[in-house]
Amino acid sequence: IHMSCRSNANPSIKCTVSSCAYHSGTQHACTLDEIKVGCTTSEVSNCAATECASFKLGDHGTCCGK
Repeated sequence: IHMSCRSNANPSIKCTVSSCAYHSGTQHACTLDEIKVGCTTSEVSNCAATECASFKLGDHGTCCGK
């Protein structure tokens, strides 16, 4: 699943979280082939209770958008 940071952006996975190691930079996409979406609570009733479980902290930025 893992691809190198900032290369081979996957245009099907949009992302503006530039603090993630898999963020493509100016293309605002993920470099992974696929991501896993997980839950932050036992009962999910809104999007705030979900997360990108594929997130890995990188060393190249901070959250850049909504």
